[in-house]
Amino acid sequence: MGSYSELLKTSGVARIIAAQLTARFPSGMLSLAFLLHVEQQTGSYGAAGLVLAATSIGQAVAGPLTSRLMGRLGMRPVLIVTLVICATAVVTIGVLPLTVPLYMAVGLVAGLATPPVQPAVRTIYPKMVNSRQLTPLFSLDASAQEIIWVVGPVVTTFVATQIGTLQAILLAAAMMVGGGIWFISSPELGRVRIPRSKRRFGVVLGRPAVMLATIVGFLLIGACAALEAGVVAVFGHDGAEAGIVLAIFSVGSLAGGLFLGHVPIGPWSTARRLFIVFAGMALAAFVMDFWWLSVTLFVAGIGIAPALAVLFAIVSASVKFSDTAEAYGWVGTGQLIGAALGSAVAGFLIDAYSAQGAFWAAAGLALLGMLAAVVGRPWHPDLRGRDASPIPDTEPVPLQPS
Repeated sequence: MGSYSELLKTSGVARIIAAQLTARFPSGMLSLAFLLHVEQQTGSYGAAGLVLAATSIGQAVAGPLTSRLMGRLGMRPVLIVTLVICATAVVTIGVLPLTVPLYMAVGLVAGLATPPVQPAVRTIYPKMVNSRQLTPLFSLDASAQEIIWVVGPVVTTFVATQIGTLQAILLAAAMMVGGGIWFISSPELGRVRIPRSKRRFGVVLGRPAVMLATIVGFLLIGACAALEAGVVAVFGHDGAEAGIVLAIFSVGSLAGGLFLGHVPIGPWSTARRLFIVFAGMALAAFVMDFWWLSVTLFVAGIGIAPALAVLFAIVSASVKFSDTAEAYGWVGTGQLIGAALGSAVAGFLIDAYSAQGAFWAAAGLALLGMLAAVVGRPWHPDLRGRDASPIPDTEPVPLQPS
């Protein structure tokens, strides 16, 4: 824990982590908030799933594009424009009584305008700390990210069930705007400039480590989203049980991230962490009981943040600095699509087979993530004894005539 304390004392690190965490927090709230709100308005989890699918399509298209644009136009202009459009679309879904096709259209706009905060901050990190501190910083960031993906739905569940689904959406929009302004005003965004990439758009996704991280992140976050929808379906919209179970899931993930963050990263690291997630989720699917779910989901949570930390590190170590934003754009897109589609699949299975169907979906997605990590082991960088800094961009130096 001493290295984390040292990290947080490094100039600007604690502030930038807090700012980006606040700005990205709605990513962990909106899938579940949209699911609950649209289901309440239409009476169908399936209709809500269609809205989430439309949102995920927008995120899939925009993620790498807006990330690459930051190298051309600068981080701040891209972040400001996307923030305004996305927040407006989110509020529209909450406030206006729309038909399902209109909900889908506005959800698509919200997805297209998702601010590329994650690629921006992951690009900034290597310029804020030395190479020895970079892997622990990714671990700390992964633990913080679990607050987004796991605590976010807890907050959404409590607000939606105790106050209302509209208020849950408006809270997410308020955090998006407040956190976005905080992050955009950070001095580091002015000091770090992403070099313009010389490669064609999409080429970086062909890097095996980037493709592996994108696929595994998609499946992992999809499993978490399906699980969260299942927990809400088990305990209903009333009462605090769903929020408590998801909070325990969160504690397991935070603990895993902090205590396993210093384990050296080898070719089997991702598969081992995904096995923990799969085992916990598979066990959870057998009994829909409060205490059973609390214990098994705590176990599942232990593997999540460490797995994400490995994915961030292998991407950073495998691409040039000018390609980091786009690379993290692809990885972030995979995770955002996973969150939306995991909730969507869970919604249809809940309608068809009750809440237990969502748990089997979560376990299945986690199993696929583990198998993807096993199959991709030959392309998984071995970072034992290496740092995770990006490959420097080099330019030919003209020789002066003698």
